[in-house]
Amino acid sequence: MSDLVTGDAVVLGLRPARLPSRALAFALDLLVYFTGYLIASLGLLFATASLDDAAAAAVTIASFLLVLVGVPIAVETLSHGKSLGKLACGLRVVREDGGPIRFRHALVRGAMGVVELLATFGSVACIASLASERGRRLGDVFAGTLVIRERVPGARVMPVPAPPPWLAGRFAGLDLSAVPDGLWLAIRQYLTRMSQLDPAVGAAMAAKLADELVSRTGAPPPAGVPAAAYLMAVVHERQSRDAARAFGQQQQQAVPAVAPPYAAPQAGPAPAPAPELHVAPPQVVAPVQPPGGTGFAPPA
Repeated sequence: MSDLVTGDAVVLGLRPARLPSRALAFALDLLVYFTGYLIASLGLLFATASLDDAAAAAVTIASFLLVLVGVPIAVETLSHGKSLGKLACGLRVVREDGGPIRFRHALVRGAMGVVELLATFGSVACIASLASERGRRLGDVFAGTLVIRERVPGARVMPVPAPPPWLAGRFAGLDLSAVPDGLWLAIRQYLTRMSQLDPAVGAAMAAKLADELVSRTGAPPPAGVPAAAYLMAVVHERQSRDAARAFGQQQQQAVPAVAPPYAAPQAGPAPAPAPELHVAPPQVVAPVQPPGGTGFAPPA
């Protein structure tokens, strides 16, 4: 099941970033870097006032390459494909296999960016992105990278979707003990991202996961049930079982094992019942008032 959760599936399934979102991210990055370049240029202007024209020009070119080329490469390397603009737009640069980029990928993208972004004012990058099926510019092609939409608006929390109501309780007797944790993880990852996947890729992944789940449980789904709905219902059934098991354990832990305040009767022959005693009611004798008038009544 590793092929279902590797980077290939992520890159093919997740929606690639298109030109508008990439252009907005680049504009934000360019604004930040250009502001830093202006601040650095003002500082160097006072620091190199005593130098000649050639030395001042060399320092200016070096500062330009450092701030507008070196800093973006360092930022993408250290943040694994996220700059400030991409972070604001929910984008990320990944390798073609879905893994995080390294320094060599950021270096190639930065070097090509000087030509297709800065030197040509982004016209080459726009043409290449529009011509590419996945919106890649030349730097992505040579570096073997891809810019993807890491965050979908309005979907920050991605719980497992609930199954259709007509499937509730249909798999109550299904044996799930032979399903490994890796398969559960793959199913959960698919269900939480199925809305972001390409329809064809998502359908193929659902069918493959459903076949694997059927082979583990030994019980095929009812006829006419889609693969995605079958996965939702089985995951919901397992979650219900886990919740019931955890709730039962919490109830057992909530009852304290305290000894009763009375001693439990020991095992043995039952004692003979005590004989009933009939006691005559006492006769009421009127107290005799002593002559002294002390109020004390002598005993009868």
